[in-house]
Amino acid sequence: MKLILLRHTKSDWSDPDQDDHDRPLNDRGRAAARAMGEWLTSRRHLPDLILCSDATRTRQTLAALGLPETTTETRPDLYLSDAEMIVALARKQTADCVLIVSHNPGIAEAAKQLAATPPVHPEFARYPTGACLVVEIVDDQPGRVLDFAVPRAFE
Repeated sequence: MKLILLRHTKSDWSDPDQDDHDRPLNDRGRAAARAMGEWLTSRRHLPDLILCSDATRTRQTLAALGLPETTTETRPDLYLSDAEMIVALARKQTADCVLIVSHNPGIAEAAKQLAATPPVHPEFARYPTGACLVVEIVDDQPGRVLDFAVPRAFE
């Protein structure tokens, strides 16, 4: 299975009273999500199944990617989930290509656990907003990294 692990893009912190779960993307985040969607499409990393946190910023990131419509599950359990939950969820999927859109630190830790050898990229360890790992996983083994990108590469 091809697995895509995407951290949401930049969110808007202008309202200090805004509930974290409801925080939207800012303009930079929307632009970054569009760029990441173009990158995923150009590299032919198109999911058959999308699992997305129910937080506003993850749902807006997903929408701004502009990917072809496919089966999508909005999941409350992906909001601020830990790596173990993300890895377990990923491993039980049967689709050929699965995209998970979630949050740090869980998505970054899951990426580190699922990559047999981390990509040679200065931003992988930090997994900044919009970071995206594409890994091929088979059974319960660490996977082979196919691609990794961050939105800053497209600015």
